[in-house]
Amino acid sequence: MIIDLPDTSTREISKKLVRIREQAGLSTIGRVLTLLVLTDHVRGSEAAIEAANEASREHPCRVIVVIRGDRALASRLDGEIRVGGDAGAAEVVVLRTSGAMASQPASLVTPLLLPDTPVAVWWPRNSPTLLSADKMGRLARRRIVDSDAEGHPTDALAKRAAGYSPGDTDLAWARITHWRSLLAATLDRPPHEPITGATVCGPERAASVDLAGGWLASRLGIDVQRAVGPRMVVLERASGTIVVRQTSATSAELTITGLEPTRVSLVARSVADCLAEELRRMDADGVYADALANHDRVIYTSASVR
Repeated sequence: MIIDLPDTSTREISKKLVRIREQAGLSTIGRVLTLLVLTDHVRGSEAAIEAANEASREHPCRVIVVIRGDRALASRLDGEIRVGGDAGAAEVVVLRTSGAMASQPASLVTPLLLPDTPVAVWWPRNSPTLLSADKMGRLARRRIVDSDAEGHPTDALAKRAAGYSPGDTDLAWARITHWRSLLAATLDRPPHEPITGATVCGPERAASVDLAGGWLASRLGIDVQRAVGPRMVVLERASGTIVVRQTSATSAELTITGLEPTRVSLVARSVADCLAEELRRMDADGVYADALANHDRVIYTSASVR
């Protein structure tokens, strides 16, 4: 069910939410958090809402989406409430703003936050430089961006590293969870030799690939080469190499010197999957912080990797 509230106020939206719950016999008990979504793109907002709805099936929550419109127009707030089948396991409040309203998203969402539950904020793109200093960021314990969705992912990652605060995270980080698990499990197998060289390879503009390099640099204590080409990781040690090469959207080939190649699963991850993963914890992710801090040890190379 979708309820439109044109030219309204947060007070009226809050009253309507209470009436909807009373009429339907619903309760906010069981909602584990409030997820704030801030976007400047009306067309992209539906994709963000859909991803938040899917993530809410794992984390029942209230989703508040602020769509910032033209600041040159008259100040106006149009609201929309989605419940039931149109809201996943959440209740969704969409705030379409213009004029002065578009410049004060934190003031708009504050009256609508669920009491006594943590707050997470997600910028699908165009995230601020300092997440923790942003007014929306100050409301949240978990601050989520997507460096891969920015216009210049490598620059976005550098911005994240320079302004990192505990609680910051990135969907680009969640995209490589399966890669990190596979590599960690492979290195747990004998022979337990030091890794003397590492190369990560992928598209030129892919923050997730750069983060994978930063993670390897932080864990192995070595500089990591970054090549452009098919997605793969090459690790070198005295007895030979370990190569993980993506062969399709859902699988990869693991090749270890002296052993037969094996096929492994690498499940393709949607934005909703990555968002759900980042909402599982509200504390600081120290491993992500280390990967981010070591991203400058990832050195681009012109060498060809095949």
